[in-house]
Amino acid sequence: MRLISAPVLCNYYVTYRCNASCSFCDIWEKPSPYVTVENARDNLQNLKKLGVRVVDFTGGEPLLHRQLDQLLRLAKDAGLITTVTSNGLLYPKQAEKLRGLVDMLHFSLDSPLRHEHDASRGVACFDKVMESIQIATSLGERPDVLFTVFEHNVHQIQQMWEEICLPNNLVLILNPVFEYNSVGGSLSGQALDKLTWWGKQKNVYLNDAFVQLRIDGGNHTAAPVCKAASTTLVISPENKLVLPCYHLGLDHLPIEPNLYELYKSEKVQKLVALEGRLPACEGCAINCYMQPSFAVEINKYWWKALPSTLKYNWMKGTWKQLV
Repeated sequence: MRLISAPVLCNYYVTYRCNASCSFCDIWEKPSPYVTVENARDNLQNLKKLGVRVVDFTGGEPLLHRQLDQLLRLAKDAGLITTVTSNGLLYPKQAEKLRGLVDMLHFSLDSPLRHEHDASRGVACFDKVMESIQIATSLGERPDVLFTVFEHNVHQIQQMWEEICLPNNLVLILNPVFEYNSVGGSLSGQALDKLTWWGKQKNVYLNDAFVQLRIDGGNHTAAPVCKAASTTLVISPENKLVLPCYHLGLDHLPIEPNLYELYKSEKVQKLVALEGRLPACEGCAINCYMQPSFAVEINKYWWKALPSTLKYNWMKGTWKQLV
């Protein structure tokens, strides 16, 4: 049974550019402009009109956008919940002007060991993440540590939790790796069992439906769990609506005359109807689309996701913004 028919999330790519070169991501390889404040102002108002609740300013590295604070302020003025994930390289310089504008601030950290994290990111940024955590907490922010879990680092969850998260009272977000475009990877059953156990510990968040989806072999086109196009709007740095999702990206439609009219158009709705049913959708387990998909329709994944979702919003105090 579908609970919410309107889109709930916008993945707003402010630029594809990045100051790191992560081995499990290919976004940084793309040439890219930056979104304009003028376009963002119109789009954010239309996102609110469409029913969107959360806007994730993403990239690339979103802090490369020199007007990110203005974009965040526009989103807050529109009544949207904001989220930003950063590698930490630029946060120390921008922390003050971003203060109070990011509801869910995540710092990416893939190992508690400096040399391993820096190697995975292709740039020395471990120390900047540590510095960013201290600055953010000193400013009254409540950042999270976003830990992308691979087969080779699942054993490091305990060290990350004990040495970095608990001493700083941070939430450790376990982000199971996914595969797309020949990058990323998969996880063994043993690794998934470890994730499930850790997800139940203090100050740790894991969407248990992510694990269940992997056990089930990902999305299946015959009975799709993916609701990417109807739950999530993807806006590119070129001010285009990307359908059915960023990673598949079959259509890039210019946003004109406005986002609301475009999304409601017959052409877009025909594309939305294909969500999870295209050949490339078979076996997909991409977290950023599955998370909102689990939230809008009552099925076994909705029930799996519910306890961990409630836990995270209780830890962060963001549940008040969602009711």
